[in-house]
Amino acid sequence: MLKERVMPYLRTIVLMTVAALLLMPVVLTVVNSFMTEREIMANYGMLGKSDMSDFVNLKWIPDWVSFAQYFKVLIATPQFLHMFWNSVLMVAPIIIGQVVVGAMAAFTFAKLRFPGRETLFLLYLITMLMPFQVTLVPNYIMADWLGLLDTPSSIILPGVFAAFGVFLLRQFMLHIPFAYMEAAKMDGAGYVRTFTTIVLPMVKPGIAALVVLLFADYWNMVEQPLIFLQDPGLQPLSVFLSQIQKEAFGVSFAASVVYMMPMVLLFLCAEKYFIEGIQLSGIKG
Repeated sequence: MLKERVMPYLRTIVLMTVAALLLMPVVLTVVNSFMTEREIMANYGMLGKSDMSDFVNLKWIPDWVSFAQYFKVLIATPQFLHMFWNSVLMVAPIIIGQVVVGAMAAFTFAKLRFPGRETLFLLYLITMLMPFQVTLVPNYIMADWLGLLDTPSSIILPGVFAAFGVFLLRQFMLHIPFAYMEAAKMDGAGYVRTFTTIVLPMVKPGIAALVVLLFADYWNMVEQPLIFLQDPGLQPLSVFLSQIQKEAFGVSFAASVVYMMPMVLLFLCAEKYFIEGIQLSGIKG
């Protein structure tokens, strides 16, 4: 009896400890974004030195609250906002395109019967299971052949036709009984009407989960822009954050906060559907 009463409290303590450890970098980033440039350099100026004889000073409360870093990111240096909108203009078409293409392909694989369906879907799975680095070279060759190098399309098109959306939404559509399809057919509905009026409304949690997962993946992409985009004016903000120099320590914290806000807001808005979608899809975290 004592064990049964104590275990819930122990689990709660363990989960709260893990949550606190996971949130520490986020909280530290937000707190440091309100520090002055001088204070930030005093705390982290030794980073990047070949001889790091001093320790980094992690401060949780600024000596003086300053909005100078946000002023520099949002107003004084238009480059950061330009790169932020580069990220938006790359990620948004990828998400919209993959949801549309993935939903239609998933409906085909889940509910339509045709020769070679399972073989074709297996090929989809093989492309999804390949390491990311394996597909970079073929994508680069294809983009070069199509004349898309150094354009956002060289990143958007491979993302739109990626196999993950097809796999995830197919898992949802497999749970829709064929009786619904037969009832719609008896009412005179074709495949298009059945897809738009019956199937899509029933897979809303799956679409929400797909949107969140795609946003988290492509919002943080670094390799694709570095390889396909040589023009710095076309690169997203994730490239800047991955190449922070000592001189940019101050603005990097403010830029990181601005950069993470869309992901946080999207997850908070779609949290209910995202969790439901992951549970129903059968994907294990």
